[in-house]
Amino acid sequence: MDFVMHQWDNRHDYHSFANTDSIRVTHLSLDLAIDFDTRCLQGCVRLDFVRKEGDAADVLVLDTRALAIKSITDVHGQPLDWGLGQASEILGQALEIMLPNGITSVLVHYHTTEDAEGLQWLDGPQTQSGKPYLFSQSQPVNARSWIPLQDTPKARVTFDARVRANQPCRVVMSALNQADMPADGVFEFVMDKPMPTHLLAIAAGQIDRVPVSERSAVFAEPAMASLAAREFEDIEAMMQMAESILGPYAWERYDMLILPPSFPFGGMENPCLAFLTPTLIAGDKSLVSTVAHELAHSWTGNLVSNATWRDLWLNEGFTTYFTNRIVEAVYGREQAQLELMLEYGRLKEEMAGMPLPRQTLPANLQQDDPNAAFNRFTYDKASMFVHFLEARLGRPDFDAFLRSYIEHYAFVAITTEDFVEYAKGTLLQTHPDKVTEAELREWIYGEGLPATFMPPMSESLGWVIESMTEWLEGHPLTPERLFGWRVQHWQFFLNNLPEQISQEQLLELDERFALGSSGNAEIACDWFRVAIRNHYDPVLEQVEAFLCRIGRAKFVRPLFLELQIAGYRQELEAIYHRARESYHPSLRVQLDRILFNE
Repeated sequence: MDFVMHQWDNRHDYHSFANTDSIRVTHLSLDLAIDFDTRCLQGCVRLDFVRKEGDAADVLVLDTRALAIKSITDVHGQPLDWGLGQASEILGQALEIMLPNGITSVLVHYHTTEDAEGLQWLDGPQTQSGKPYLFSQSQPVNARSWIPLQDTPKARVTFDARVRANQPCRVVMSALNQADMPADGVFEFVMDKPMPTHLLAIAAGQIDRVPVSERSAVFAEPAMASLAAREFEDIEAMMQMAESILGPYAWERYDMLILPPSFPFGGMENPCLAFLTPTLIAGDKSLVSTVAHELAHSWTGNLVSNATWRDLWLNEGFTTYFTNRIVEAVYGREQAQLELMLEYGRLKEEMAGMPLPRQTLPANLQQDDPNAAFNRFTYDKASMFVHFLEARLGRPDFDAFLRSYIEHYAFVAITTEDFVEYAKGTLLQTHPDKVTEAELREWIYGEGLPATFMPPMSESLGWVIESMTEWLEGHPLTPERLFGWRVQHWQFFLNNLPEQISQEQLLELDERFALGSSGNAEIACDWFRVAIRNHYDPVLEQVEAFLCRIGRAKFVRPLFLELQIAGYRQELEAIYHRARESYHPSLRVQLDRILFNE
């Protein structure tokens, strides 16, 4: 089978203005002041860069969006000529700086604005501590809204920073963080390993630190810190398991910051300090696979990274696969099987509504918003591909391939084509009887799932399916039937119910199990989706409270879409009006576009 590839330059990042092919920024030095009153960061960044050998380029091109540039100088304070290009809604503006001969560093003095999508400022009522809070979310292209830089994963950088605030607080960044609060209120950071720019991160607020192991600690608002430390106490076991296969952990510490509920993702793999949603703290460790996922990114994503957003599957697919391996090692094979089944269910649901040309591993989005790359194919189809490789090679041989792949590309940003060439020169050479190039290309460039795909299985889902079938036939769900059900069993049950069920059945589920009041956000969200699509109105009050309390996009987007599809337009608008300001700016932009065509 032949696969037609678009005539794009697959090494070019179409989501950045930066001229990285001729000039490459290698280090950032930040000096920033956090002003909670005006909700801005202000200060300067020094950018150190190198020209490619033999290149006499005299213009440095950076990415910016909604930044106020005050002045640009060389390191001696001499002004440099500069200008901003035409504005793009998604990409922002190019910042072009004229470079005299011999210049290898520039200083940009600037401040952020209220339109910075990469920053969220929270008032006291939006936090547990009652004090203001700031946090960033740079992925995919929002770093440019709080730092002028070459905002592309191709341009890995090291950085150092000095940060102070106009209110007492703790500041943390995606670097090694101080255990003690500095007496002078000036926080200093150093990241001496080159990292992708979308992993630049900052947060500030009333944040406590609770050690979890010798190389891990939890940072969180005081009311959440101890709870989070207990929930994530297995992190050292996860790290040791990952190291046994993927090689030594390269980032020295793996600390975790539990953010306020408006954080739009389950987690963000910022080096040295993963950002995590508080919705993971269920009290029973049932949702810690997200922690395992962000940890796995320390190798696949932070160490070996995507060169463009088209290649995001190289990060997320390998990481989703290895998350399952960590869960299996720490929590058992059955837990891993259940999570793999849920992963497959998510993929099937998205396949039903996604145009076939979008169902490839490299995302065809060169002219689209890079946020479109964050779909179930990037994560779950890519994970199924990696599971396929493991099944064909056998775990010992596949683990050897995985480790050599990570060692070969450590601290390098690669494209899909780089991976294909590496696979052709390694596993296809050493295992020609197990995997063919045609199979490799069908998985990567083919639409949907290959005809030879074998769906995952779980040994314990048989009784869930049997219980669901009997319940739909009119038999009650008894405690005996539900004995031993885990969170994942409930998720499977709710996600596999028929599209339409009766009001009587909905009432039974609601009254007997109080799913909408579950402390587990995954279960509550799945129940709300079933209830909304079946017009079970008693749930609407709980849905409103949930959407006003939690800002994680994984829950917020599908619930608003269910309300929209079910015809709850008036309720949708009322809930969104109340909840909107508590959502992260990047999520607000997406929801405005999806729900109101803005």
